[in-house]
Amino acid sequence: MKLLTNVQKLLLLNCRNSMNHRLIKTTTKEAAHDQPAITSAQLDELERNVLMRHHKNNIPRIRQLVESMQVNRGQGAEDTRQELAAELQQLPNATHPRLLTYDNEAMELAKFEHRLQPERAKEFSELARTLNLYRMEHLGNYTGHKSYYLMGQLAMLEQAIIQYALKSLTRNKFILISVPDVLPRGIIESCGMRTEGERTQVYKLDIGECLSGTSEMALAGYFANRQLTEHELPLKVAAVSRCYRAETSGLHEEKGIYRVHQFTKVEMFAIATADQSEPTLEELKNIEIDLFKRLGINFRLLDMPPCELGAPAYQKYDIEAWMPGRQMWGEISSCSNCTDYQAKRLNITYKRACDGAVVYAHTLNGTATAIPRLLIALTESYQSGDHIQIPEVLVPFMNEQRTITKNKKVPETKLVKFIKTA
Repeated sequence: MKLLTNVQKLLLLNCRNSMNHRLIKTTTKEAAHDQPAITSAQLDELERNVLMRHHKNNIPRIRQLVESMQVNRGQGAEDTRQELAAELQQLPNATHPRLLTYDNEAMELAKFEHRLQPERAKEFSELARTLNLYRMEHLGNYTGHKSYYLMGQLAMLEQAIIQYALKSLTRNKFILISVPDVLPRGIIESCGMRTEGERTQVYKLDIGECLSGTSEMALAGYFANRQLTEHELPLKVAAVSRCYRAETSGLHEEKGIYRVHQFTKVEMFAIATADQSEPTLEELKNIEIDLFKRLGINFRLLDMPPCELGAPAYQKYDIEAWMPGRQMWGEISSCSNCTDYQAKRLNITYKRACDGAVVYAHTLNGTATAIPRLLIALTESYQSGDHIQIPEVLVPFMNEQRTITKNKKVPETKLVKFIKTA
């Protein structure tokens, strides 16, 4: 982690990013006199981290820019410095040493089994259609691909899960914030998600803004250019929001609402000191485990390898639930420690109590509940014949109803063809 910071110090860069942070300007003469050049060995170490994380390898271009800066100290040097700053911004975070031996495989840390699985379990889409609580087919003409409707008691169950999660988070001293869904691209990129390129998951609007992929981005943006005090940390906030993802999948096991373009999620976000960040990550992980334990589903905890960390995470835990209708483990939650990766790009700092120094904070995030996949795990696990049992902890949020039965109030939809007559 220190290497990424030291590289910027060696190059005298306080990288200008999309948030238009100030750039520390130092003359070329002063730079050459006061600072050693970045070494090939340091670039080699950065490249190993990039490759291990399966990240886009821009180190060859960084090498070229470093060599150009050492040779060209006149006209064009500032342009080179700016391009180098932009390339450094694209590097992924450092990787926790614990993960270096994982190769490309996650480590299963624990498995939690709370109930026997139903025999001949139906998959969510089949089960929900049978009960007339869900529609996903034939929506392309007006809502687009990968959209869905939840109806009746299934829509109530969605709201019950949200309220259940919020009750747990407020009990754990999280502050609830209502966030916007439309964000500047600079906020999204500062959080570590690319908005350009063929593989971007971000929806871009004609006005130049983007749809938020998770409320983590809006929560992080809320604290951009903010200086906190150490006694305020760790600061824990939470939000309920719609999440928009341009990703799609043709895999059979990811059919239905497993991977969709928009969904509701309850997100946790925390700002901490460097010493607090690892204990705070453990707190987020334990909150997630407690939420799913009390729901009574079968799930497992995974420690994710470097190739699954994305750009911002230093370490990440995933939680996968067993989905008996699909006969597979599916990710329902995760939590990450991003150390100071996002804070540097968003200028989130705090004043240290011991000496008054202003330093970058650490940011962390975790999913309390992502509705579609949790609905899959719950309904497939709690199905019983022609109805679905409601987990005991959700009953108070379901008007004391204990079962979900066939919806007879909303008419069943049928596709009708209109044929023109001569």
